[in-house]
Amino acid sequence: IREAYRNHGVRIFSLDSLEELEKIELGTDGADDLTLCVRIKVASEFAEISLASKFGVDVDDSIELLQRARQMADSLGICFHVGSQAMTPLAFVHALERVRTAIVSASVTVDIVNVGGGFPSIYPDLEPVSLNHYFTAIDRTFEDLPISYSAELWCEPGRALSAEYSSLIVKVERRRGNELYINDGAYGTLFDAAHIGWRFPVRQIGGDAANEAITGFSFYGPTCDDMDFMAGPFNLPDGIRAGDYIEIGMLGAYGSAMRTRFNGYGSSEEYDVTDEPMASLYVGDNLDRSDRENVVSFPSV
Repeated sequence: IREAYRNHGVRIFSLDSLEELEKIELGTDGADDLTLCVRIKVASEFAEISLASKFGVDVDDSIELLQRARQMADSLGICFHVGSQAMTPLAFVHALERVRTAIVSASVTVDIVNVGGGFPSIYPDLEPVSLNHYFTAIDRTFEDLPISYSAELWCEPGRALSAEYSSLIVKVERRRGNELYINDGAYGTLFDAAHIGWRFPVRQIGGDAANEAITGFSFYGPTCDDMDFMAGPFNLPDGIRAGDYIEIGMLGAYGSAMRTRFNGYGSSEEYDVTDEPMASLYVGDNLDRSDRENVVSFPSV
């Protein structure tokens, strides 16, 4: 906290306990230019990956923390995270209703409401409604909160912003039945596919597979570990074999961030490409053009 404040100009901190508030006060020498966002605990029942356990104060226990943070903060905020890949706007509506309860119980003036992340992307079997529905639901609920007339609405888009930008090209080293041994895996870019069971879109590169039957495959990565396994199923042409190449799409969240060099693996080459992502919420049939005012930018076509 001290280094962030003194050396890097950080003035915004989130916290979920009185102990953390005291750390911030000590580390900033009681500074009067802080924005403090109290993180409250909300459910992750509508999300594919829960973020409800590690951080957040229960609403019933937030009264004193909000009141003391209000006294110390130049700007007071409330933040939360509904979980990663929230599949319905109701996740944010329910969370904002908990924000309402916290504000009313503590009787404080709130300057910022930060709805965090959780905005979804599109994957096989995970096709959310247009993000416009999320923005509309959040905006409507936010406007009805008992907050300062000049209060700001913040969000922290992660997956929805980054998922589409990256694909991974892997080589099939061996086929055993419906199992493909490939040269990336659980310790590399495919962490989520292995440890969370995430299904990414896949396609065979090259070959004449247009009329081939499709088979659901699982993947083994390059290390010796049984846990270096991605169950899938990943749907590919039935004739795929050693030496073929596969594109695995939608790895912008968070393939590169998870990658390690365990057992000496992990070397790769990077290329900038201009083709469209393997799936998208922003182009084609998935783009809801009914309300373009809520989105910063759209494709020109």
